[in-house]
Amino acid sequence: MTLQLSDKDKAMLRGDEGPATMMAMSILVRMAEVSGAKELLDISGAHIDSTVYIGEAGLEFAERLASLGARVRVPTTLNVSGLDEHHWREWAVNAEWARQAKRQMDAYASMGTIPTWTCAPYQTSERPQFGQQIAWGESNAIVFANSVIGARTERYPDLFDICCAITGRAPAIGLHLTENRAGELLLRLKDIPRALQDADDFYPVLGHFIGKIARDRISVIDGLAVSPAEDSLKALGAAAASSGGVALFHVVGVTPEAPTMDAAFQNLSPRETVDVTMDLLREARRDLTHTEDDELDMVVLGSPHFSLTEFKTLAPLVAGKRKNPRVKFLVTSSRAMTQLAKQAGYLDVLQAFGAQLTVDTCILTTPMLPPEIQRLMTNSAKFAYYTPGLLGRQMAFGSLKDCVNSAIEGRIVRDESLWLS
Repeated sequence: MTLQLSDKDKAMLRGDEGPATMMAMSILVRMAEVSGAKELLDISGAHIDSTVYIGEAGLEFAERLASLGARVRVPTTLNVSGLDEHHWREWAVNAEWARQAKRQMDAYASMGTIPTWTCAPYQTSERPQFGQQIAWGESNAIVFANSVIGARTERYPDLFDICCAITGRAPAIGLHLTENRAGELLLRLKDIPRALQDADDFYPVLGHFIGKIARDRISVIDGLAVSPAEDSLKALGAAAASSGGVALFHVVGVTPEAPTMDAAFQNLSPRETVDVTMDLLREARRDLTHTEDDELDMVVLGSPHFSLTEFKTLAPLVAGKRKNPRVKFLVTSSRAMTQLAKQAGYLDVLQAFGAQLTVDTCILTTPMLPPEIQRLMTNSAKFAYYTPGLLGRQMAFGSLKDCVNSAIEGRIVRDESLWLS
């Protein structure tokens, strides 16, 4: 299959628009050929995951593009970095790591990007619209854009995402195309109590289950008795993109491409149907806890980054209370959401509780934990899934209220009532 390039594509490939654009286009063309694309398409936005510092290679790539004068052609947001410039000294971050991570931040900031430094670009002013063609990196952002918003992006890997932003082009493949967005797997909720569907810890557990069974297939979820809030869909998608490779899901009657079952499947039949029962969800929930006792060193919230609504929900749970001095309580968010939370008075409440805040980065991407912190708790299935492997720590999963109560008690406590019904 031959890749057809436009005259503008060819001009960029020749170097008519500078060496940085030529470098980016040469990578884009090669990747498009490997993926079997017939042509490239215009994008109107990008989100760059390559901002995370993980070593010399990524830094060298970013600084090479910057030294060649790279500039993005479309509004381009930046994912979390490897550094919280404001708070890194409060933790166990090595000074050399901080220096290298800052260099990578500076390189991407120099390209005309928008310094959002968040894994949740859909919470910013650059949130895409339904049907918009974009090139996004970061797994939770990809699945949210495709599923909850109905924008269109493939799973863009590190280093390739910035090439799309510089050229304003992407391969016309995969989830960019309507015919590839039809549901494949039907998940029918069976006898799931409405009270549990209203609970905040239901959606990360459901997402964790979906990722494991769907892998990279497009799931259609039917049988919800409630209309989930956006943060619930965020948690579901982040979990499914972690335990599996989910980049798009449909919820019948909720997400924009699934007003009906027929619409979700584009009038085709499901390739497989699975009944989702309480027993299956209980098993998925058990998967997210990797500890044998109730000891606790730290609570971590905000994976993906905390939204303003989540700050608003958390504030009354901790108001007038104080965490156990032995337990750290960390919330990670973007600088934009944090500023809004500060203006609303939520940060004062959290600080009085004893919470700490990290912005612009993620505990999974910056080496901030001291060795004495070994037992963590979270309400994020994504964080619970990755922590044992990436951080080598023990993990407990619970609801937001469970996390607050555990921080106060100084040990892991969970209300099991909804899950036992």
